Amino acid sequence: MSDLQTSFQGRKLLIKNLPTLPVALEEARRLADDPKTTVAQLARVIERDQVLSGKVLKIVNSPTYGFPGRIASIQNALILIGFNVIKSLLISAAVFEGASTGMPDLWRHSTGCSIVCKELGRLLKLDNCDELFIAGLLHDIGKVITAVQLPEAYKEISRLAREEDISFFAAETRVLGIAHPHIGSWLLEHWNLPVNLRQALACHHRPTAIKEYMTVASIVHLGNFLTRLFECGSGGDDQVPVLDPHALKHLQLTHQKLGMVVDAIGEILELGRI
Repeated sequence: MSDLQTSFQGRKLLIKNLPTLPVALEEARRLADDPKTTVAQLARVIERDQVLSGKVLKIVNSPTYGFPGRIASIQNALILIGFNVIKSLLISAAVFEGASTGMPDLWRHSTGCSIVCKELGRLLKLDNCDELFIAGLLHDIGKVITAVQLPEAYKEISRLAREEDISFFAAETRVLGIAHPHIGSWLLEHWNLPVNLRQALACHHRPTAIKEYMTVASIVHLGNFLTRLFECGSGGDDQVPVLDPHALKHLQLTHQKLGMVVDAIGEILELGRI
């Protein structure tokens, strides 16, 4: 795995400067691999990082999980949504926490997209709803890497998107020669996360470019669209991305069924559940 060359002043995104996984998460992963580990032991390790634990609890107290305002501990969260989802929340929160600006609007967009993706999986009766949650949460994480490693480039991308009223994706491509899906997939490869998540990130703007993981990529594509449509946080521009009709066909979403899905997701987002 090598550094990523960009078109911005000959600069590279450097592997050595990529964020590491939280210490608490590394220890928790080791414990999770031990069949003798109890939920209480796992929770105690995660709870040592109070900032990240706080972000996790904020997410799991969303009414999407059916327990709004009632989950007061990581142990209860682990029981409710499982270690894999908690792990993805810790990873994403750690990266956002390391960003110099904090990027609250992008964090809200990402958490919103994660919940929307999970809900889409439920509405479409898919089996991998937790995986969809993780993919939605991490889909824009490449933007954070650019903001941290190349802040001047990130400012130029933001300026270009704003002044020329183009998508953040298009502005990234013009400034960097690459865009956040590629960068996010590169980060996940560095962390040795599963290939299905890497491919979903890499192709969430063009989900039908891959065959094997088209369903996950299509869900993230639609989740991103809906989160932007209902203005949940910000992806860095004022554009609502164009829906790929082939992705909708792959998900077997007719116009009527899509309308029902939009109404259901809109209720979640507009009622302030995120």
